Amino acid sequence: MATKNDKDTKSAPTRNRRRPARGGAGAGLTKEENAESGFTASAELSENLQKVLVDLIELSIQGKQAHWNVVGRNFRDTHLQLDEVIESAREFSDTVAERMRSLHALPDGRSDTVAETTSLPEFPQGEIDTAEVIDLITERLDAVTSMCREVHDDVDEEDPTSADILHAVLERLEQLSWMVSAENRTPSTRNA
Repeated sequence: MATKNDKDTKSAPTRNRRRPARGGAGAGLTKEENAESGFTASAELSENLQKVLVDLIELSIQGKQAHWNVVGRNFRDTHLQLDEVIESAREFSDTVAERMRSLHALPDGRSDTVAETTSLPEFPQGEIDTAEVIDLITERLDAVTSMCREVHDDVDEEDPTSADILHAVLERLEQLSWMVSAENRTPSTRNA
């Protein structure tokens, strides 16, 4: 016989068959505790930073997937270069999320949220040749920088400090895109 709690858990099926989250009602504000003040992000600023956040989280996850499954010529160099992409994506996702919290916004890095809202295409399963991994990761680096550019002006208008974070993301990820993509490039012919 099912108990009331069993019914409650079964009434809210999730796509991935996990148990629904418990708790998370949030902290109550009192005069003595959690009385944060200062600049508060608008809904639009929060949404724009959230878009960047989920793409950075997804980039780090896809980078790890590539890191574990890359095979072929220049394996070691590609394997190590993927670590740089992953490290940058993780550091920037933390910076963006902490900026959101400092603006009284709530970052959402849960796996379901990331999977449902990222602009990055799904990464293929299984072993992948180094040349293909280079192209796939370059595409994803470019997608994250495109998202940063897409939201930049609106972010800058409301909060130039958050826009500065986007500048740092753009600078590093565009550099990584150039470095990663160079693995598959051949030199241009020179005009004599």
